[in-house]
Amino acid sequence: MRLKIPSKVEYILSILERHGFEAYAVGGCVRDSVLAREPNDWDITTSARPEQVKECFRRTVDTGLKHGTVTVMLQEDAFEVTTFRIDGEYSDGRHPDSVEFTPLLSEDLRRRDFTINAMAYNEREGLVDLFGGMQDLQRKMVRCVGDPDARFNEDALRVMRAVRFAAQLGFRIEPATRDSAGRHAPEMRKISEERIRTELLKLIASPHPEMFGELHELGITDVILPEFNRMMETEQNTPHHMWNVGMHTIKAMCEIPADPVLRMTMLLHDVGKPDARWTDSRGRDHFKGHAEIGAKMADGILRRLKFDNLSRKRIVNLVRWHDLRPEPNEVEVRHAMYAVGPEAFEDYLAVQWADNMAKSEYKRAQKLDRINRVYEVYRMICARGDCLSIRDLAIDGEDILALGARGREVGEMLEMCLHAVLDRPDLNEQNTLKMLVKKELHL
Repeated sequence: MRLKIPSKVEYILSILERHGFEAYAVGGCVRDSVLAREPNDWDITTSARPEQVKECFRRTVDTGLKHGTVTVMLQEDAFEVTTFRIDGEYSDGRHPDSVEFTPLLSEDLRRRDFTINAMAYNEREGLVDLFGGMQDLQRKMVRCVGDPDARFNEDALRVMRAVRFAAQLGFRIEPATRDSAGRHAPEMRKISEERIRTELLKLIASPHPEMFGELHELGITDVILPEFNRMMETEQNTPHHMWNVGMHTIKAMCEIPADPVLRMTMLLHDVGKPDARWTDSRGRDHFKGHAEIGAKMADGILRRLKFDNLSRKRIVNLVRWHDLRPEPNEVEVRHAMYAVGPEAFEDYLAVQWADNMAKSEYKRAQKLDRINRVYEVYRMICARGDCLSIRDLAIDGEDILALGARGREVGEMLEMCLHAVLDRPDLNEQNTLKMLVKKELHL
């Protein structure tokens, strides 16, 4: 089998071989090339020691010399070149206590996580597949290299990575690997929140976000998102729903575009329902206030998982307002745009659409029709350029101070003017707003 290798990768391999060393593209780039997918990056493994790699190239960066990695720079591009190695014990469940360099490619491939990631390639030898990776690609299977218990002991995050690769590739997890993953799930408590967040986002933004259910089945959510376990235990006895909260959440993730912020919003949009649930005398469940409860919980979860501030604020905002249901008239839509934020309004509508698609068919057509009509009104408001924020008012704080307002009155008057203009855009004229302020302040 011949794979298409970028010219710069081929150049690095040829230089190393010219100096008498073995060198191969290895890991995910080989897997993706076999599957006709575009690799995100190209990793290279070699029999050359780090100091020998540095002697072969003009520009290098000491990325991780003790683990055998040197970054080779070719113009603006960077390529990690790592010496064949054997890892020692993993006492912390993440890093090897020691690394031993080896002249054998087979020993380097043996330490890798899954067979589909343990293949190497160069033009001279072709595909090197010692552990059945090609067969597993054909079977659409994620399987550990060798003993799965040993692989998961080395790095507990591999438990989650197994599910992530299955979600990204549309594969299933080989039974022995899956059983071992379930046994090792509690060891993920050793893993940093940053690494967990990275794997979580890759999984839920994949073509198969429904594989999040595997995280629950394997006990991984016990560690990374225990709130989801309560969602799976919370029934929704109402004609509007056909799933418990957790299953509804998984279905909703499948109904929204594969944007990490939107998928994370759907994962958390109903996280407040277990705390908000109450059942009336007829046995029907209600979840009043679940969006506000959920927004506070989502903020805590996202902080715990070390999300960046911008993404956290976007997600929390969408969770807070996801259940807001304006009628498709200009006044209600303007007020909704102000509440949600004009820049977030299309995302909010996408969240509402996905939410309703994951419910029962009870009144679904009417619900979706309302969302479509709200969208049309929103487009008309945007095209017209209606005032939707205090900064767009024809009056500002200095004008209100000049009228005699003091302290908190200034902010209160600006808010009053904005809400008047949201009701009636034609009022956004300086003299008209000044008259409103004078009236309100009894001047």
